[in-house]
Amino acid sequence: MTVWRLNKDVLAFPDPHEGDEDGLIAVGGDLSIDRLLLAYSNGIFPWYGFKENDEILWFCPLDRFVIFPEKIHVSHSMRTLINHKTYHVTFNKAFNDVIVGCSQADDRYEQRGAWLVTDMIQADQRLLDQGFAASVDVWHDGHLVGGLYGVTIGRSFFGESMFSLEPSASKLALIYLANLMKDRGGNLIDCQFETPHLKTMGGEHISYDEYMKIISEE
Repeated sequence: MTVWRLNKDVLAFPDPHEGDEDGLIAVGGDLSIDRLLLAYSNGIFPWYGFKENDEILWFCPLDRFVIFPEKIHVSHSMRTLINHKTYHVTFNKAFNDVIVGCSQADDRYEQRGAWLVTDMIQADQRLLDQGFAASVDVWHDGHLVGGLYGVTIGRSFFGESMFSLEPSASKLALIYLANLMKDRGGNLIDCQFETPHLKTMGGEHISYDEYMKIISEE
């Protein structure tokens, strides 16, 4: 297995099948819009582990954990929560605040492996300005209490992070995202890594080859 060092002047990535067992395929490069779009279009995502390494790490696991919008699992308790209309949900109304919320939730910034640093945040904001990023914002009594954000390319959504300051706020954001994607012909939510939280909401594993076929659909 080989981990490539990227040249900032060359817009290219190695074959993901050549990465290490954790999915790490390359280090270095930059966070330009063109490089990020090339990366996400091939299932590759950056992870800026600034606590241990000041270089950009690029991952592409061959075992992908995804949610198909039409298969989103909405529990009885979540249906009740939605019907009570306790929360108000918007899209792209608080993108920057959602990113900040994700970076600060549960003291993530201080944790080993924290990755939502200034360079990443600025890169995500540039993607938003070009129409390639989106947020789902969850409000309670006028206050932002949860949400998620990610990259949007074609019919797919590449989830980056989520946070919740009140019970189930991030789950609500995911449900609203899945419903919007169903209405608009979206085909896949890339969760990057499996978590118990996402597993209960319909997350499943697919191969990288199947994943690439789906995200390449027009």
